[in-house]
Amino acid sequence: MEVNWLISAALGIGLATAVGFRVFLPLLVLSLAARFDIVPIADSWQWVGSLPALILLTTASFIEILGYYIPWVDNLLDTLAVPLAGIAGTLVLLATLVDVDPYISWALAIIAGGGTAVLFAGSTATVRAASTATTAGLGNAAVSTAETGVATGVSVLAIFAPVIAIILCIIAFYIVFKLARKIKRKKQNKSIKRTL
Repeated sequence: MEVNWLISAALGIGLATAVGFRVFLPLLVLSLAARFDIVPIADSWQWVGSLPALILLTTASFIEILGYYIPWVDNLLDTLAVPLAGIAGTLVLLATLVDVDPYISWALAIIAGGGTAVLFAGSTATVRAASTATTAGLGNAAVSTAETGVATGVSVLAIFAPVIAIILCIIAFYIVFKLARKIKRKKQNKSIKRTL
């Protein structure tokens, strides 16, 4: 029972990490996995695998992915994505926690699911803002492609190998955090040079 709970938590945290890169794509992957009975879903979240949810999440994923390829719309999406990622990260972890006390599942979902998603969404927004500033938005398509690839890969891995997904999430967090710090440091150095 405890191993199943840990696997469920790893699955949810992996999906929450992917939510930090794309909000709707990990929800779509979870919906597909629930639809085909690949992963167990909490009783109150069975609707995630329904046909209407699948259609809605497919449409939302397509629009979100396409939107990140449109200059300036991508930065607007990043502004919206951070709070939405917190909500979606919480929801994916709640949906995957099967047979867990509601108080524990909500606390874990808010802290680990929502927190993880917001951390990654904020870091990727920083990377995109730096790309916009340094390439006048021309490099954003490459950033968008990489983010979509990571979101897809981590989501699929979270479904089929949740423990490996958690390890990769930790590595991804380290890389994104270092990159965001490096970009922030460069911005500070530039503003210091301008003031001198």
